[in-house]
Order: sequence, then structure tokens, then C-alpha cells
Amino acid sequence: MGRKKILYIITRADLGGAQSYVKSLLESFQHQYELHLIVGKEGFLTEASCRMNVEVHLLPRLTRNINLKKDFFSLFNGVNLITKIAPSLIHANSSKAGLIGRFAGKVCKIPTIFTAHGWGFAPGSPISRSLVAKTTEKIGGLISEKIICVSESDRQLALKYKIASSDKLITIRCGIANDSVMLANSYQQPPHIIMVARFNEQKDQETLLKAVSYLKNCEFSLSLVGSGPSLTDCKALAQTLGISSRISFLGDRTDVPQLLAQAQIFVLSTHYEGLPISIIEAMRAGLCVVATDVNGVSEAVVHRETGLLVPHSNVDALALAIEHLINFPEQRNLFGKAGRQKFLKEFTLERMIIETEAIYKQFLT
Repeated sequence: MGRKKILYIITRADLGGAQSYVKSLLESFQHQYELHLIVGKEGFLTEASCRMNVEVHLLPRLTRNINLKKDFFSLFNGVNLITKIAPSLIHANSSKAGLIGRFAGKVCKIPTIFTAHGWGFAPGSPISRSLVAKTTEKIGGLISEKIICVSESDRQLALKYKIASSDKLITIRCGIANDSVMLANSYQQPPHIIMVARFNEQKDQETLLKAVSYLKNCEFSLSLVGSGPSLTDCKALAQTLGISSRISFLGDRTDVPQLLAQAQIFVLSTHYEGLPISIIEAMRAGLCVVATDVNGVSEAVVHRETGLLVPHSNVDALALAIEHLINFPEQRNLFGKAGRQKFLKEFTLERMIIETEAIYKQFLT
């Protein structure tokens, strides 16, 4: 008897938190199960999958934006692909692939698990997006066997809006491998600040740029890692604010652990999140964190213990928090050490894999 087949579905393959999550699952389960991946187009995740000999299936019409014609063909072609692959279990990720994958799984009578990497109706989300997300996720909840929430905050939000019954919703926080990573030197002066995130409206690098523009009397440098639709506007804003000489726009990078080890302060100025893997990576490196107090962020960043939390979109509060950590390296060190210990206790890959496989086994036995 051959190995059980698990099919992973995700909308995009470019570098990001959800893609890193799926990559970790593929790496962890590649020797136990026969793994397949359906994705809209090639990118970081498909390249990693091919190196693991995971069979990749492209669904070109599977895109992030809503397009009824493309979405119908994605569903139709997805059903055909799933029928051909004949998996024992489907694990869908991201909103669009999550809904199409669950519909296809229902048609093919295959149990489907969905991981919600943050909800589109979370506080801070645009109103129009929230209304659409609530409707589609309620439909998705009806046709899911299980929904994995990456933070307890997300689970409570799903219960509040009746996305699914409590027995379908489970919290499994993201985890990452505790490889032999380099640890940051918190005491280095002047400090180097880093933010790792896709450039889009959600991540709000604009607020960070405005905040550091207030710190004219402080010595520091800032690296922004990532790419995306708002990158050009952010570069222009840095010029307008007169801070371009302090800012490095590094684009997408595969050496993020090394970059984190060279920094002293990690910042995430996001409007809404599930549980950001970028923060967990910073904690693993022993970095103190300044982040916006949204959704599941406070489950990783404990205010005045592992870092500082500020309201989202609040330039003044973010500037004050960063200024404080620039001026007090001992505080950076204490926060960074506490964050590292919290990572080791709560956010390791081993814990995430054990909890995820326990869900799989409910449908594979």
C-alpha cells in the first residue's frame, strides 16, 4: 500500500508568510506522505517544492483578485486536477485558494482543512474587503472539516462572526525551525532597524518611514526587506521626507536570518495580521520588537517584556517607541533575550508540526 497523498493549495508562490508556512509543512511531511501542491503560478514556493520532489500543479487562472470568470475556471480545473491526483486530504491556504480548494474538495468528496493566515475582516481591514470576506468565509466554514487559526485572536474573531462552529476551529500558532541561527548583538551602536514585509497597504511601511523621519537627532539606519505594489511609493516618500540616506530598500531576500542577526531593532507597522512569521523570526534571532497592537501580534510580543506595542497608524507612538529603544541598548537586550525564550517555549516548528499532524490523522486513519 502506497503512502497517503496530501494536496496543498495556495494562491501565490511568491515569498511571504503563508508560503513559508506551506514550505515548512512540505519539508516536514515529505518523507511520510506523498505531497502535491496546486498554485497559481511559479515562484519561491514552487522552486522549493521542486527541490523536495513535491509534484507541482499550476492553475494559471488562480489569482488573488476576484474575477468570477477566472474563479469559475479555477474551480472547474481544480476539480479535474484533484480528481486526477486523488488525495486523501486537502490542506488549503490563503483566502482565494482556500475557498476554491474547499469547494473542489466538497465536489470530490475529499476532507479539506483550511489555514486562515489572518482574516480579511480583521479590525483595520478596509470596510469593503471586510464585508466580502465575512460572506465568503462563512460559506467556506460550512464546507471545511477543520479551520486552523494561526492565533487565538483569529479563532475568537471567527467565533464572533460565526464563521464556523467551535468544534471546527482550532488554534495552531505558527512555528519555525530553531536552526543554528546567528543571534543579534543588541548593544551595537548606532542601532540598525529592520522591517521584513511585503510592500502593500496592509503592512503600512509609510507609517514607519514617517515615524523615523521624526528622529532627526538620533543615529540609526533602517533596512526594508520585501517587494510589492507600494514599494515605489515608499521610495518616493523617503525622498520627500529627506531620509533616503538612512534607508536601504533591499527587495526580496533569502538571507533574512543573517539580516536579522545584523540588526538591533525589528519593526512591524502593520494594519492587521494573523500571527506574523516575521516577528517570530525576529524573536528567534533575539531581537527586540516594536509592532502594532493588532489581532494576534500580542500573542507573540508581550508589551514591555519582549518588545513594545503601539496602536496601528499612529506615527507619534511608533516614533517614541523606536526612539526609546535607540537610546536604551540595555532595554533592547532584555527584550531580545525574553523574546528568544518565548520563541523557544511557544513558537518552534516541532510543536507546530506535532499539532498539525494530529489534525491530519483525524482524516487519514
